[in-house]
Amino acid sequence: SPLVVLRRMAFIGQGVSHAAFAGVGLVALATWLSGGAASTLLVRECLVAATCVGAGLGIAWLSRRDVTRADTAIGVVLVGAMAGGFALLRVAGPKAAALTGTPPPSIEAVLFGSIFAAGWGTLVWSSGVGALILLATWWWRRPITFWAFDPGGAESFGVRVHAVRTLLIVLLALTIVVAMRIAGIVLASAILIAPGAAALALSARGGRVLALSIALGVAGTLAGLVASFELKLPPGPGIGLGLVAVYAVARLVGRA
Repeated sequence: SPLVVLRRMAFIGQGVSHAAFAGVGLVALATWLSGGAASTLLVRECLVAATCVGAGLGIAWLSRRDVTRADTAIGVVLVGAMAGGFALLRVAGPKAAALTGTPPPSIEAVLFGSIFAAGWGTLVWSSGVGALILLATWWWRRPITFWAFDPGGAESFGVRVHAVRTLLIVLLALTIVVAMRIAGIVLASAILIAPGAAALALSARGGRVLALSIALGVAGTLAGLVASFELKLPPGPGIGLGLVAVYAVARLVGRA
C-alpha cells in the first residue's frame, strides 16, 4: 500500500481491480464451454488472476511504449472490463449455473465482496497467494524501495526501473485478486490505498511506514467487520468505511 501511494499507482489499481470483473465473466464462459469442468476453485481463481495480471501488464506496456497516456489506457481497460464482464455474466452465467447446479455470482457480490461465503479452499488459496506476494516483495525489497523513493536515482544506479514497475503491477494485480474476496472489486482499492496513505500521514521513515501500514490496515479491516455486524451492513462496505475512518484519524493525528 505505501508503494502504491508513493508512486501514485492508485488509478492503476482501479483499472486492474475492475479487470477482475472481466475475469469473473470469463470464468462463467469457460465453465459453460467446458461443460462444467472449469468450475473448480483453482481454475476460477487462476482465470481471474490471469485477467488481472494481463490487464496490469497491458497498462504497463502502453505506458512504457508511449502508445497512449497511462490514464487513457487505464480508463479503456476499466470500461472494457466492466462492460465485457457484465455481458459475459448475462450470456454465460445462466448456462454455467445449469451445468454446475450453483447460481452465478450476483453483481453485488462481485462488486462488494462476500467474505462470509468464502470456504476453506478460498482461505488456502488466498494464504498461498499472500505468501507469494510477501516473498516476492521481500526478495526484491531493495530495488523496489529505491525506485519507490527515488526513481531517477535508482535508474542512474543501474536499477531496471521498468522491470521493477512491472513487478509491482503484477504484485498489485495478485493482491487485488485476494482483496476482492474480502471487499469486492469496487472496494479493493480502499485496501490498497488507505493503509499506506494513513501510514505516510504519520511518518516518513520507510520501515516505520510499512509497519504502520500493516497495523492500520488490520485495524481498519477489523473495525469495518465490527461495524458491519453492529449496523447490519455487508462486510465489504463496512471494511471500506473502516479503512477510510482510519485514514481520516491518521490525517488528524499527523497534523496535530
